[in-house]
Amino acid sequence: MKAWDRVIKARHTSRPTTTKYIQNITDEFFELHGDRAFKDDEAIIGGLGKIGDIKLTIIGQEKGTTIKEKLKRNFGMSSPEGYRKALRLMKQAEKFKRPILCIVDTSGAFCGVEAEERGQGESIARNLFEMSGITVPILTIIIGEGGSGGALALAVSDEVWMMENSVYSILSPEGFATILYKDVSLASQVADDMKITAQDLNELEVIEKIIEEADVEIDRTEQDMMSKLKSDIIAFYRRYQELSGEEIVNRRYMRYRKF
Repeated sequence: MKAWDRVIKARHTSRPTTTKYIQNITDEFFELHGDRAFKDDEAIIGGLGKIGDIKLTIIGQEKGTTIKEKLKRNFGMSSPEGYRKALRLMKQAEKFKRPILCIVDTSGAFCGVEAEERGQGESIARNLFEMSGITVPILTIIIGEGGSGGALALAVSDEVWMMENSVYSILSPEGFATILYKDVSLASQVADDMKITAQDLNELEVIEKIIEEADVEIDRTEQDMMSKLKSDIIAFYRRYQELSGEEIVNRRYMRYRKF
């Protein structure tokens, strides 16, 4: 499958969103709101959850499904207050020694004037800085699009996993083609060169795991996929239970040093 085919699949409106993942993989979830500074950004969902016997904090980008919900969620493009809400919940998780699960699905951070006025760049940079030193385990799963700093602000983690038809890149293929060749129509051709698929990034050791998606042709249902993912998440956190905060931070530091 070509990279552009994966891009199309990653953007497809029928893909399960963060809300659906939370509903299927958690046994309990209680949503928390607001950044304690400006407002609640509904492009980011965050709260307290339980997966099996693991109590954790869950933070994810939500695109929405219907037109009304997509507008409400700003198509998953977060504003500064969304990233500040995410960081508030991460620091809370660290305080109470709860592991963190981040779910990424965004074409990028919201680039409107009002977002820049409220410090979009600073809020993303702050997340990158703070996440690098958080002393509890962090797992990030990219379920659709993982675009630019908007995705990276939730992805400075101990491990990054990707759905097999998701993409993760510094910018969209359309943006890449426009900047490099001044021709947006070349987006489908440059996608392969960008190495944005889960398969490419796993080979480059940028991510640790590719998650198989539902496939009717081989009789693998969405419920099968969610059940397997839930088991894998529990296994991930159990691997980190015996590590001290210092060991977790050092392992995370070495993960990013190798890039």
